[in-house]
Amino acid sequence: MFYRLLKYVVLGPLLRLMFRPRIEGMENIPESGRAIVAGNHLSFTDHFVMPAILPRRITFLAKAEYFTGPGLKGRLTAAFFRSVGQIPVDRSGGKASQAAVTAAIEVLERDELLGIYPEGTRSHDGRLYRGRTGVALMALRAQAPVIPCAVLGTFELQPPGRKIPRIGRVTIRFGEPLDFSRFFGMEEQRYVVRSVTDEIMYAIMAMSGQEYVDRYAGEVKAEHAALAQSGTGGRLRRKSS
Repeated sequence: MFYRLLKYVVLGPLLRLMFRPRIEGMENIPESGRAIVAGNHLSFTDHFVMPAILPRRITFLAKAEYFTGPGLKGRLTAAFFRSVGQIPVDRSGGKASQAAVTAAIEVLERDELLGIYPEGTRSHDGRLYRGRTGVALMALRAQAPVIPCAVLGTFELQPPGRKIPRIGRVTIRFGEPLDFSRFFGMEEQRYVVRSVTDEIMYAIMAMSGQEYVDRYAGEVKAEHAALAQSGTGGRLRRKSS
């Protein structure tokens, strides 16, 4: 009930007014049945814009930090994400990540829509980074099609560090569903899940026009943070200029 209240009464109308979303390929979203919507991730705003425009309810995987933040702000954020049915994802890997995969498969087995950002984190520079293989495991184990999605404009409206987004127009593109039935039953083979993941990321890249980086976004972010902390980044920039 709270989800419908937010979508149709509170957040939905506000988001449509602020971002005037241009939708392309809505016919690729099935009216019923299971499917994974896999998209690029450029801004915190992405969490709200796509669910607001989809006629069907979609459950997203959200990083666990949204559910464990300190203070009043942290409790409010956690309450919001829980109330709209989002699934916390522990990105530390191993059994913690496997629990998120299991929860996501349960959503798909109820013939619902699941949303995921295969990069695992927001892009800090607007480029598209290598996908994590969890999306492939979910698609193969649940035998679900994957609908690639590209959101354009949210990075410019709310880049990293900006708390309140600017007002502007965004575009949301849904591609034709990707059928991986030829790989069903092969999810234990690493090269298969890597191949499926790369095919999904290529489809997203083709629709978004982003530059692709064949590295994990989290690793690149960590390197930049370390350089900034040590001052090396600043010295390198001054030297290059």
